[in-house]
Amino acid sequence: MEEGLVKVVSPIDDTPASKAGILSGDLISKIDGEAVQGMTLEQAVNKMKGPVDTKTRLTIVRKGADAPLDVSITREIIHVRPVRFHVENGDIGYIRVTSFNEQTTDGLKKAIASISKDVPPEKLVGYVVDLRNNPGGLLDQAVSVSSAFLPRGEVVSTRGRNPEETQRFTAHGGDLTKGKPLVVLINGGSASASEIVSGALHDHKRATLIGTRSFGKGSVQTIIPLGAGNGALALTTARYYTPSGRSIQAQGIAPDIEILQDVPAELKGRIDTMAESQMRGHLSAADGTEQTGSQSYVPPEEKDDKALHAAFDFLHGVTANAVAAKPAPKAAVPN
Repeated sequence: MEEGLVKVVSPIDDTPASKAGILSGDLISKIDGEAVQGMTLEQAVNKMKGPVDTKTRLTIVRKGADAPLDVSITREIIHVRPVRFHVENGDIGYIRVTSFNEQTTDGLKKAIASISKDVPPEKLVGYVVDLRNNPGGLLDQAVSVSSAFLPRGEVVSTRGRNPEETQRFTAHGGDLTKGKPLVVLINGGSASASEIVSGALHDHKRATLIGTRSFGKGSVQTIIPLGAGNGALALTTARYYTPSGRSIQAQGIAPDIEILQDVPAELKGRIDTMAESQMRGHLSAADGTEQTGSQSYVPPEEKDDKALHAAFDFLHGVTANAVAAKPAPKAAVPN
């Protein structure tokens, strides 16, 4: 909830919301004509749910839009497949992680194993892990996904008001990619567990981040019951910190290489891009701090995806530079 409305962190791939054009940062002000203001988050979510193949009408407030937008969504059973992958150009492993649920780490391990089997080690130039518009999920999955690329070291810490409340989570299991170059794609819809993974891989200098600044959802909430019939209080009790000690909350993770997508004319003015806002458009975070707006648009066609192509070019460049840096073989000396 934000200012009494339901805020979309990120629509999950291949769900009714994604198909209907819901975007990261959208505020839902009405559900089937009924104002969300005054509802609890649970009440609003339950009102959006319903039988398969029925419709619900959402009124969306979108930054930059002149007026609220009415979006019709056809309900479906949601089957989230958290990991998709394929081999790109015959020499790059592309892995898309859409959410962090109980199947994510197993899906990632299968993806790496399949790519390693299909592409010989000497030909594989590296991996692209796409975390764009991934709203996050389970903390233990963020730690185990990070562990798939890190041989050791801290992944994330949670820090509360008192020092003794600090918890640290470390990598385990070893680097399954055997040190192959790694690019992680992030944007304004990458949140929570996505930011833990990208922050850890960046701080350990294991990955290069490409895209735009992530969402900045790095707070830990504790639900405190207030007694029978009195409901409960959701209180922010800690924040997530990257291994270098940077807070994720409201700051997000900044990419090493910023790539802005070309937004179609029909969507311009309706998407808060870093190019338009010059990183000065701010969204009010739940705990009162300010959060920098960031582009979350991803082109539906791979050929138009500038960040993805930048990742492929980067990996090919790293490989080319590594080959160029090798000393020339010594000439044979005749006996």
